[in-house]
Amino acid sequence: MKKTLIALFIIGLLILPVLSLAYETPSTPPTGNLDIPTVIGYILTIMYEIAFGLGVIMFIVAGILFMTSQGAPEKVSTARSAALWAVVGIVVAIIAFSLDSILAGIGLIS
Repeated sequence: MKKTLIALFIIGLLILPVLSLAYETPSTPPTGNLDIPTVIGYILTIMYEIAFGLGVIMFIVAGILFMTSQGAPEKVSTARSAALWAVVGIVVAIIAFSLDSILAGIGLIS
């Protein structure tokens, strides 16, 4: 168990520089004449980034669960469940992100 934790810690340290390169600085907050749709749009953009980040973290957790399950059926089932819910979360975030475009496309909103 101790060797597994040390290996995971080392892998985490090796992955951190790659993750920092993937970071995109957030857009600057709107200034000047602020209206409610602009502020809501900015807040939703931040929430979408957080949702996709959590989805990626869930995939990493599911992968670690798969690697540490050692073939135990209960642990493999837990890992599969974590991966499934990560997919569901990302699909829901994608649908929520594109909902206004979908509704505008079918003519429900302008």
